[in-house]
Amino acid sequence: MGEERFGEFVLVRRHGENGVVELVLDRPKAMNAVSTEMARSVAGACAALGGDEGVRVVVVTSTHERAFCVGADLKERNSFSDADLVRQRPVARAAYTGVLELPVPTIAAVHGFALGGGFELALSCDLIVADGTAVVGLPEVSVGVIPGGGGTQLLPRRVGAARAAELIFTARRVEAEEAYGLGLVDQLVPAGEDRAAALALAERIAVNSPVGLRAAKRALRLGQGLDLRAGLEVEDAAWRSVAFSEDRAEGVAAFAERRAPRWPSAM
Repeated sequence: MGEERFGEFVLVRRHGENGVVELVLDRPKAMNAVSTEMARSVAGACAALGGDEGVRVVVVTSTHERAFCVGADLKERNSFSDADLVRQRPVARAAYTGVLELPVPTIAAVHGFALGGGFELALSCDLIVADGTAVVGLPEVSVGVIPGGGGTQLLPRRVGAARAAELIFTARRVEAEEAYGLGLVDQLVPAGEDRAAALALAERIAVNSPVGLRAAKRALRLGQGLDLRAGLEVEDAAWRSVAFSEDRAEGVAAFAERRAPRWPSAM
């Protein structure tokens, strides 16, 4: 298992040769509150992973026992002048868009608090696995701002406009069972099992064609918000990008020969 650190607060951990990679939030003294330095490290790690053809699935995890991430570092923000806040904004945005724009499937493993920017990091992933201790929410209006890491756009895409409005306008925290029932998270597991369950899900995904996974994610993301006709054109373009690939030839051959595929793109 190889490890690489990005700054003080982010660790990238590679699991063998299967292409499963953890992006670990590692600022335990602050419950992973996203400071300027931490945001810069998340963005840097995502840039490195996004350019690595060996990565098949990214799992975002936390080293803190009671939190995935509590959001923006408000203690740091309290010391900012208006000019400081303006300068910090693109750095903060780069962290959230870095996760959102990863070209491979992404899974958030959530336990404890995932609030504000912490929940937005999870929402930026394709799938969210949460354990029974999870508490999620977007409380930004309670401190005079709005969700600024994608929350106003990602949450309604998950749960619909009215449900997202209720959650954002009330700034309320949602515990694990209700979060699962509302579709705020995709899989609910017993306390302490979020990371293991997310990694197991990543393993199931990673056995599939790397070329196929990237194209499928591209079609899913680019098709969001389009009408059906336009969405089907996006899908057709993604299909054409893989239909004549070596992975497609190997996948069909492996199926016919009743064996596990050996993906050329992973070699």
